[in-house]
Amino acid sequence: MTLNSGDTAPAFSLPSTQGTQSLSKDKWTVIYFYPKDDTPGCTTEACDFRDALPGMNAHVIGISPDGLDSHGEFQEKYSLPFPLAADEDHSVAEAYGAWGEKQNYGKTYEGIIRSTFIINPAGKIAEAMYNVKATGHVERVREKLEALQKA
Repeated sequence: MTLNSGDTAPAFSLPSTQGTQSLSKDKWTVIYFYPKDDTPGCTTEACDFRDALPGMNAHVIGISPDGLDSHGEFQEKYSLPFPLAADEDHSVAEAYGAWGEKQNYGKTYEGIIRSTFIINPAGKIAEAMYNVKATGHVERVREKLEALQKA
């Protein structure tokens, strides 16, 4: 199951490093699902969001299955200004189609599919990006968000 532009974004409520996070209406939101705190690709992506955040004009939420202790250490280590939400049962990732079968080093397993969603102030998916590569991804998100906000 995947989400497409125009779909209603699934509602959620998750604990995070900055209190409970839920889908907020009335403002642009970028939700990105990442596999694991403090790993090379996830660190690149998180730091890129940190660096791009001042010009994004959107609320950013990072979501992974890691717990709040791990998120807190990751956030502090890299000075991440946005909340990292704990989706330990991966139910929110499943609702967004960001959980599924993956392959790594010849092994097949279930896990986070690195994905990003731009959600408009009406709570609709404006852009759904699945299977993204961490490097360079945030710049594409920023450009897409800017174009959507001007439209």
